[in-house]
Amino acid sequence: MDNLEGLKVAILVTDGFEQVEMVEPRNALDRAGAQTVLVSPKDEKVRAWKFVDWGEEYAVELPLDSASSSDFGALLLPGGVINPDKLRMLPKAVAFVKAFFDDGKPVAAICHGPWMIIEAGAARGKRIASWPSLKTDLRNAGAEYTDQQVVVDGNLVSSRKPDDIPAFSQSMIELFKSGARLRQAEQAEQQPAHA
Repeated sequence: MDNLEGLKVAILVTDGFEQVEMVEPRNALDRAGAQTVLVSPKDEKVRAWKFVDWGEEYAVELPLDSASSSDFGALLLPGGVINPDKLRMLPKAVAFVKAFFDDGKPVAAICHGPWMIIEAGAARGKRIASWPSLKTDLRNAGAEYTDQQVVVDGNLVSSRKPDDIPAFSQSMIELFKSGARLRQAEQAEQQPAHA
């Protein structure tokens, strides 16, 4: 059983995220016991993209203006072309993503999601899978583009496209679980010893 009890995961999106790239990984995290929170610069609702047209609307559970990376143990970055392209233009969204990397917390990105990793200055030296059109962007940012179903490099797990979601979700859960164990060990070390 994949147990992510007690792990709070931020899912950063704005209008135009690829619906299946948010919904399926989120469902996998929820089934594993994580608490997932939809974070967005939008106030109330955010609209998905469903392959060739607009998809469903989802309630924003936490406005980006009120969000702090310190409240979360991990981050999920769904793709869709529109979503990360809009997010990377927002300094607060970029700073939110950067903070997860600065703190060494696990991050999962799929499809066009790695645009946010590039914008946050966290791509250099990483092996990253993404939608093929990001290959040059990733290389220019100092990353190694990898055309594989799923790639785990340190605290980052990435995948190319919706077809990769089953492998992506499984690797994401494993990475988030190991990240949660590390955090618990660090917190236990910081507790004062009782006499």
